[in-house]
Amino acid sequence: MTNPKTYGTRSGRVLTDADVEAMADEVVASDYDVDLLKARRRGRPSMGTGPAEVVPVRIDPELRAAMEARAAADHTTTSELIREALRRFLEVA
Repeated sequence: MTNPKTYGTRSGRVLTDADVEAMADEVVASDYDVDLLKARRRGRPSMGTGPAEVVPVRIDPELRAAMEARAAADHTTTSELIREALRRFLEVA
């Protein structure tokens, strides 16, 4: 007798062929809008009109310390702090 094939999820749960069949049966028997589920965006939300780009920048230790302190005081991230500073400096939305 052969062992059933197993699949792993991101959370580490192991699914067998029987589990997958049960989930497929549930989808068929329910009112799931498959097109809506497939259209849902995953990942980080977009920040502008297109994909964001990573721009490496060298920062001296004193500026970095000041930036991290300000980000902590404002309850934000250093990335958001840098984006906001650039928007204000360049006067763009």
